[in-house]
Amino acid sequence: MVIGWYVHHHGFGHIARLLAVRPHVRTSVVVFSSLPRPAGLDAATEWIELPGDADTVESSDGSNIDPRDADPTARGHLHWAPHDHPGHRARLATIAATASQRGLAAFVVDVSAEVVAFARLLGLRTIAVTQPGARTDAPHALAYALADRIVAPWAHGAVPTPALAAHGDRVVWTGGISRYDGRAAEQPSSRRSVLLLGRVLEPAVRADVTDRLTARGWRVDAVGYDDASRIDDPWPLLTRSTVVVSAAGQNSVADLAASGSRAVVVAQARPFDEQRATADALQRWGLARRADEHATAESLVDHIERAAGAEPDWSRWQVAGAAERMAAAVEAVLP
Repeated sequence: MVIGWYVHHHGFGHIARLLAVRPHVRTSVVVFSSLPRPAGLDAATEWIELPGDADTVESSDGSNIDPRDADPTARGHLHWAPHDHPGHRARLATIAATASQRGLAAFVVDVSAEVVAFARLLGLRTIAVTQPGARTDAPHALAYALADRIVAPWAHGAVPTPALAAHGDRVVWTGGISRYDGRAAEQPSSRRSVLLLGRVLEPAVRADVTDRLTARGWRVDAVGYDDASRIDDPWPLLTRSTVVVSAAGQNSVADLAASGSRAVVVAQARPFDEQRATADALQRWGLARRADEHATAESLVDHIERAAGAEPDWSRWQVAGAAERMAAAVEAVLP
């Protein structure tokens, strides 16, 4: 028996979720993604790299076709299915051929409304991973209606989910899924320190925040804001830092919860207001201070210094065992 697993190529969160959940799935898995195979994925997991579907292509008459101009939403009924794009067609053909040749029993989609619909049309038991935000549009409604199971990887009740209200019997709230669940924390720094995690601040704002905090006696570490500053394992910095400044994406928030960090979350602009909804929930539950994407250095420093005295109860985000709960939800649909 084999499970198919689609991993969206935007950001690192979808692939991080796969890496966290895969060790708990007992069934064989074949992954489909535009991303290259990640380091750390077990050798037994097959990885099929899909062609891109958003690049400009040449038409039969020699002109260039921008997929954004090729009715990609089918008049608002889909998110992305451009006319006449060979990469888009090849992606779906690869999934269909593999489903037939390998006899896939189920298909996890993280995330794509179109792939959910396609997998269900192939007769596969389909698990749709959802995200917070105002996902009441037609493509999401179609995906939720078709899915055999819907996985919501955050704590139940944290974020309003009107789009899921009609599908409650098929929704599994796993809690935040982090690759660090169960890992021991490092010894905290004896000096007040802050970690600026990822591309959460504009370069000028990051420099200004660093200067202001350094002048007040803080140590400032900044990682992941460009290729040169990326590190494979930020866990030691996460757990040693007095405060962490992070985006409000699902993966980032789950890692904050796993590390028990005092945090300032910056709600970045994302489709369907995903991060704003999450940041609002964190502030409402007293788990982190919420900052606007365009916050000034002065206001961020104030947030950081106030966060240093917080005692967040991150157990409310239900990270402990979340990856196992998603694995169980996936395998529960198998015949």
